[in-house]
Amino acid sequence: MENRSITRKLAAILSMDVKGYSRLMADDDVETVATLKACRKLAAENVTAFGGRVVDSPGDNLLSEFSSVADAVQCAVAIQKAYELRNRDLPPNRRMEFRMGINLGDVIKDGEQIYGDGLNIAARLEGIAPGGGICISGSAFDQVKKLLPVGYEFLGDKSLKNISEKIPAYRVIPEPDQPGQVIYACHHHNPRFRRRKRWILVAVIVCLGVWGYVAKVHTPEPLGIRGASGLKAKLMQLHLPDRPSIAVLPFANMSQDPDQSYFSDGLTEDLITDLSQISGIFVIARNSVFAYRDKAVKIQDVGRELGVRYVLEGSVRKMGDRIRITAQLIDAATEGHLWAQRYDRDLKDIFVVQDEVRKKIVTALSVELSHEDEQRLAGKGEVAFAAYEYYLRGVELQATKMGGGIEKARAMFQKALEIEPGYAKAQAALGHTYLVDWIFGVNQDSATLDKVIGMAQKAIDMDPRESAGYALLGHAYLWNHQHTQGIAQTRKAISLGPGNAEWLASLGEQLTWAGEPYEAIQYLEQAMRLDPNYPAWHLWNLGHALYLGGDNEKAADMFQRTLVKDPNFWPAHAYLALTYDAMGKRDEAKEEIRMACDGTLHIPGQAWENRLPYKDRDLAVRVVAHLRELGMN
Repeated sequence: MENRSITRKLAAILSMDVKGYSRLMADDDVETVATLKACRKLAAENVTAFGGRVVDSPGDNLLSEFSSVADAVQCAVAIQKAYELRNRDLPPNRRMEFRMGINLGDVIKDGEQIYGDGLNIAARLEGIAPGGGICISGSAFDQVKKLLPVGYEFLGDKSLKNISEKIPAYRVIPEPDQPGQVIYACHHHNPRFRRRKRWILVAVIVCLGVWGYVAKVHTPEPLGIRGASGLKAKLMQLHLPDRPSIAVLPFANMSQDPDQSYFSDGLTEDLITDLSQISGIFVIARNSVFAYRDKAVKIQDVGRELGVRYVLEGSVRKMGDRIRITAQLIDAATEGHLWAQRYDRDLKDIFVVQDEVRKKIVTALSVELSHEDEQRLAGKGEVAFAAYEYYLRGVELQATKMGGGIEKARAMFQKALEIEPGYAKAQAALGHTYLVDWIFGVNQDSATLDKVIGMAQKAIDMDPRESAGYALLGHAYLWNHQHTQGIAQTRKAISLGPGNAEWLASLGEQLTWAGEPYEAIQYLEQAMRLDPNYPAWHLWNLGHALYLGGDNEKAADMFQRTLVKDPNFWPAHAYLALTYDAMGKRDEAKEEIRMACDGTLHIPGQAWENRLPYKDRDLAVRVVAHLRELGMN
């Protein structure tokens, strides 16, 4: 780029793309392309009419810029209304819905192209918008909050991919009850709630102050604690578990090849799994710590955000057949180092290094292993390094679930088993790929669940001390309506990995479907404490348990929070509709049903009755009948 042609400016950026574009192309690529062209033409006409300019249109995306945020938002609303009218004439499976993101930010203009974070934020906001929806940044909201006849729903401060700071996000409500009104997806974001919370906190502090004064008068002051520092220490302890707590941050990939990140990620996950087998240590789940991947973080912030006292961080460098691993254990309260070590070893010694790191952590935290802990850790077997690499690659691919990730992961697990036929974790992971396909409707063959059950049992036979096989078997039994057997297998998985958040959440889910919502809630809450950055399905399961337990207000809050985390999680719309109806909010219930119908695979009602894994089959029939009464397809 020539410097003379580059200028900076502030611009309102509108980014939009098609929801479910890959599915539409797979169903009928010719018709999809024709529809996309027509939609692009309509969008371009509106962009011009509102004083904007189409910058680029790669794939199913359309990028436009405006000099005014108000023009960008009005344009987006107009386009969405036009698309809504157009979709009414199309069958449900051929409707083309667009997600839109709008941001006001600084951009670099180079000729006709623009670059910069202003664009990136708009694109990331588009990614969290629902189909047919518009999501705008806080900077855009500040410009239009009182100008336009629309409403807004505050979604919270969102962590967006490759954006260093959290971005306040708002959903535009085209036809609100009161123009300019702001509602809150989660009541914790409501300023009135925060003010009330502050007053409660003031009251608590006053009570603590009185208590502290009385305690000081009537008891000798402990050594090492003086005044405010003592109060701060006590408040901090209130948030910590009653046993040593640790977060294992993703090990940095120091290899020259960025594709080697699967290996450093796998090492991190293995350490988390190993430590989770020790009952005397509280270990944060993989899902939450990986939110810090590739980010510069302060150890004290990590400790505070995850509610732990200790943090492990490190790096991995592969050099031919050699590997260098560094690790350091840090006290999050003081940022002091408890232990640090560097290991230069052959790749084949990776399992020995993992054991040494785990033992060093246990020693540094002064944790005494129980007999059961020692048995669980003694059960960890070594496998051929090549098989281990294939397994780690499969885990990385499976986590994406997009772009054929499940099929590619399946191939990796199969290669691992070809090298190491007795590799129980790879066998369980392979079975899980088939279960995922069945749950999400990719493979509806009735024999699939039997196949998964057989594969899970084979994993258990390979290594009875590996928890993954039992967890898979328990989950498959649930969907096969074998609740008693499923719960028993999942409890067995938890006995082998007592700190595994995923197993605990799975047990909570199964107990809910089995008609034991009150017991389920305690396991789901345990899982969410171990995984503070919990996924949407944890919230949905907790909402489901609360709904069945009759606590509609809390259930509605959980389903709303589910949709903040994942706007496309349509079961939350369906059960939020049931909850609203139970609360007497019939209109809101029907609106949620409409949004649920937009996201479902349009499976017939009778199929849903058979598919919902309630132990009480009459309850499944009643739930589906209720949903259909509200307008479910």
